[in-house]
Amino acid sequence: MKTDIVIVGAGPAGIFTALEMLRRGSKQRIVIVEKGKAIEKRSCPKQKTKRCMNCKPNCHITTGFSGAGAFSDGKLSLSYEVGGDLPSLIGEETAQSLIDYADSIYLEFGADTHIEGLENTEEVKAIRKRAIQAGLKLVDCPIRHLGTEKAQTLYYAIEQHLLEQGVEILFDCECETLLLDQEHGVCRGVVARQGAQELSIEAKHTIIATGRRGADWLEKLCAAYNIAHQPGTVDIGVRVEVRNEVMETVNRALYESKLIGYPKPFKNKVRTFCQNPGGFVSQENYDNNLAVVNGHSYKELKSDNTNLAILCSHNFSVPFNQPIEYAQKVGELTNMLANGHILVQRFGDILDGKRTWQKELARANLRPTLPDAVAGDITAAMPYRAMINIINFIQAVDQVVPGFAAYETLLYSPELKFYSNRIKMDEDFNTSVKGLHCLGDSSGWTRGLMMASVMGVQMGRILAKETDN
Repeated sequence: MKTDIVIVGAGPAGIFTALEMLRRGSKQRIVIVEKGKAIEKRSCPKQKTKRCMNCKPNCHITTGFSGAGAFSDGKLSLSYEVGGDLPSLIGEETAQSLIDYADSIYLEFGADTHIEGLENTEEVKAIRKRAIQAGLKLVDCPIRHLGTEKAQTLYYAIEQHLLEQGVEILFDCECETLLLDQEHGVCRGVVARQGAQELSIEAKHTIIATGRRGADWLEKLCAAYNIAHQPGTVDIGVRVEVRNEVMETVNRALYESKLIGYPKPFKNKVRTFCQNPGGFVSQENYDNNLAVVNGHSYKELKSDNTNLAILCSHNFSVPFNQPIEYAQKVGELTNMLANGHILVQRFGDILDGKRTWQKELARANLRPTLPDAVAGDITAAMPYRAMINIINFIQAVDQVVPGFAAYETLLYSPELKFYSNRIKMDEDFNTSVKGLHCLGDSSGWTRGLMMASVMGVQMGRILAKETDN
């Protein structure tokens, strides 16, 4: 097969590359390779079984059209200050302009017009004051909340639009490697497998946009083909769940409060992420049966709890250069303690140096929204440095949100964010291999739906301008 553009991964970065090329009137042939299924064929059986079925060959939550975005909480961060380091590559003004533009596309396809976090100025000031007193920084980023169920409808509309406009999407098709002319340092496409059929797809431009799910695979490609990169950040942490009453003020004023701190004694960066008022804690399965925790927030269906991630950033230097493998080992050890499931523990039990028992969860004010989480001891698997950072950060947040560090506050583990090794690129997203570009979370430059979408828009503009001239 010969094409002009081959995109590996139908997540937001890949989708918006194709969308923007079409909007720019490009006549180039675009082929998207996606290892998962079309969005209308994605469904998690856990909704019926109440427990993770460890679907094969791929988890429907993390793979398929729109990537993990289809089943995420569906929050679009509307400030360049949130979502990774892309602004340092393309400039802050450019990044913000692209966010506004990408947001308008989401609105065209049915996103809610309401923006969270713009009102309640006096309440926000009071929250920021308490954060300063606790040694934390509050980033009050405007949020457009799609909602988990609404996100699926929106991305289905985008999927159908791309197909109607002639974009070829090869579902259940897994990219195996690159077609690389190593003598000339040029990428000429990819080798993929769709069932029993091996496909050689030649292209002028190859775009890798495989998301966090594909970060480990991309890292191996970088090592195999000497694609210039550097060790990136990996986030290790927990998913925290409290009653809505505890988070009531913050939920009303900000919807999502992004707090950043550098707690003693290690002073690593620790932050809150992906806050879900009235949401549900969920499980995602990655390669090698790695179970990780996440959170969802629906527009209509609500729980009595709010959940959010607390993530500790780890940056490694010589001689160690395998941050993703390190985080995976932490996750595997936690999974081992929970017999392949997510581990949950009360915060008070952590401070008391004891494990949590299932019967203790059953009689608490706070009931877990992840029913098959296994009560146990997170500290038996979590690295000391990360655990101390998390404990001290939770106690600092308690000064901002009284009751956050209550005895029965629940911590789920492992919450892991793989951002891949940072791919070295210029502002036009050219890698050290001619014809190869890397986008989105797998590139190490973005984190989250909006910034990955933005990177796709910029790539689409570059390709439309270059290939049609």
